[in-house]
Amino acid sequence: MVGFVKRPRWEQVEPDAKDAFAELCERLGDRVEEVELVQADDAYGWHSTISGPEVALNLRREWEHGRDGLSKALQGRIERGRQVPAHEYLSARARVPAFVASLTELFEQRYDAILTPSAAGTAPKGLESTGDPAFCTLWTLCGMPAVNVPLMQGANGLPLGVQLVGPRHGDARLLRTARWLVRSLSP
Repeated sequence: MVGFVKRPRWEQVEPDAKDAFAELCERLGDRVEEVELVQADDAYGWHSTISGPEVALNLRREWEHGRDGLSKALQGRIERGRQVPAHEYLSARARVPAFVASLTELFEQRYDAILTPSAAGTAPKGLESTGDPAFCTLWTLCGMPAVNVPLMQGANGLPLGVQLVGPRHGDARLLRTARWLVRSLSP
């Protein structure tokens, strides 16, 4: 059984991608069901509060000795991360384990994987960006394995990614589920 998670970023998904996911869910039938994640919206804020200071810390040497060589976007991210008070950082970190536990419970009780978009639509044009990472944020925050399977196609003919997410330390299980999904949808 696969749990289909739309929220919290579903409003950003492009119309052709929404249509493709509706078709995918229809094809999967009773092997998929929509699931709501408790506190998912809050977790995006926690991720930002945690990742900013960690980026600033991990890139401290580059900041101190080569700041001008960093992109303006990265400089801004480091500057914002350096401004996060320790109590906010620690408070956000303290909330993550309960969120992870709620996701772990979903996997233990019902789902082999979570199905969700990899991105809002097809890949962006050009080489300046790989796209918005917002659809990976929750899984990164929780340390959960995720795999992108380009199973669908956008209106422009480019691949649309289906992201499957598994439980922590469940990489092999997730890959088996991805293989099952690909085989289930093959003509």
